[in-house]
Amino acid sequence: MVYHKPKKKKHVKGAPAADAPIRVRTPKGKEVLGTVTQRLGGSRMNVACLDGKTRLARIPGRLKKSLWVRAGDIVLIEPWEFGGDIKCDILWKYNRTQVQWLKQRGFLKQLSEFEEF
Repeated sequence: MVYHKPKKKKHVKGAPAADAPIRVRTPKGKEVLGTVTQRLGGSRMNVACLDGKTRLARIPGRLKKSLWVRAGDIVLIEPWEFGGDIKCDILWKYNRTQVQWLKQRGFLKQLSEFEEF
């Protein structure tokens, strides 16, 4: 007799329920929201921050493989202590639902000003 192993069911990731709360990471302390304007290669990119500065951002090594960032994405950055007006680290990338939540709560008021240019 030949016995066959039952096939494992693949786990399908479903959308959360409509009335489920959304948890969104908001800026705390020195953290600033920004928009990726250009990819430069080598996990570096230009980010237009909501404080009016354009910074050279990098993805830290611990996030390199798990964080995929493209031009136009909304990200949470932390300016460096030395050279904070020029360089920063990317801490978080927001998805479409989280960006809508941020706009509704007023975190991205200045974003429309930057999109005009």
